[in-house]
Amino acid sequence: MANIHSQKKRIERALRERDENRRYTSRIKTYFRRLEAAVAAGDESAAEAEHRTLVQSIDKAVKRGALHKNNGARKKSRAARMRRGVAAE
Repeated sequence: MANIHSQKKRIERALRERDENRRYTSRIKTYFRRLEAAVAAGDESAAEAEHRTLVQSIDKAVKRGALHKNNGARKKSRAARMRRGVAAE
């Protein structure tokens, strides 16, 4: 454990930021599962809505820095392929 006041503050801040990043990534995983379920059920309107929400969440996470931009682009590409009904790798 740190003894220096500024380091204690930095540790607390890192924990808060880690929690925020995990919220973004968890939300993205949830919307991926929802999209997959909608595609499997064949519900095109639900799949479209879930895809739109997923892409918005990915863009927010990239903007915030929770995801690298290439990682976000890869996830959006996989989501688009999934929405088209093509099996994502």
